[in-house]
Amino acid sequence: MQKLQSLIAVDDLRLLAAVEEAGSLTGAARRLHMDHSSAWRRLGQMEERLGVRLFERGRDGYVATSAGEDAVATAARLLQDLADLERRLAGKDIRPTGVVRVTTTDTLVPLLTPVLAEFRQVHPGIVLELAGANAFFTLTKRDADVAIRPAAHAPEGLVARRIGTIGTAIYAACGMMVPDGRLEEADWVAPDDTLGHLRSARWIAANVPAERVVYRANSLLALAAACQAGLGLAALPCFLADGLAGLQRVAGPLAEMETALWLITHPDLRRTARVRAFLGFAAERLAGLRGRLEGSVNGPGDTARPSVPPAR
Repeated sequence: MQKLQSLIAVDDLRLLAAVEEAGSLTGAARRLHMDHSSAWRRLGQMEERLGVRLFERGRDGYVATSAGEDAVATAARLLQDLADLERRLAGKDIRPTGVVRVTTTDTLVPLLTPVLAEFRQVHPGIVLELAGANAFFTLTKRDADVAIRPAAHAPEGLVARRIGTIGTAIYAACGMMVPDGRLEEADWVAPDDTLGHLRSARWIAANVPAERVVYRANSLLALAAACQAGLGLAALPCFLADGLAGLQRVAGPLAEMETALWLITHPDLRRTARVRAFLGFAAERLAGLRGRLEGSVNGPGDTARPSVPPAR
């Protein structure tokens, strides 16, 4: 019984799952924000208590033994059960206090930060944690409580509210000459394959000759910086590029590049007081930013900006 109790310590379960997912102790330690020596010591102590080897150490990484496979499967199941329990219990919380974990893309962080600051003034009992990353965190595993993300469609199994439309236009560095308005004859900076799902990436692939793409990156912020430096034209979200010095719109927003902005949470959390408070506040404030998101205005109080038709 003592051995079983030791095995199912939550930190042990997390280590087992992390080693299996990462395929190495170094990768597991990084995921758990541990130093390598602590992870090595914890795994060794676990194996010593149980009297079995859980992972074979090889040149290619850590591979679970038969006993390790059983332990990893159990760990995954128990961790999922704990996450489900946490969500259900959190859903019964009626107080607007605690932590709300929010995930969004790195490009949206500057636009959202004033909204988050205002929310804190209205709800000082709620602490916000922001994860600005392009990877879609798994809400079902409590990586985050709320996601604010652009996507063509709402994810299945989650509660999603469509906030508005994100417009994307074509930008150039101020002073950059576009050959007689023929965009396909200019140099371009474009998303790499990791961002190939973006409608802007698909548009570039369909409309710009491959030899005109002179620079690729896995970040829209990096592409905006490259465009500012004069490397080439870029298809960028209007809410991002309109506020950057040294950029000018040369076409758009283009309907072929539009996407939706969603406010997303897990069904178990939507009635939690702190999450409900954040969802309502964020939806109202983001609705007030629709002009900037769509690209019809450059900022609060600005008038509509005319669109330049795309090159034929």
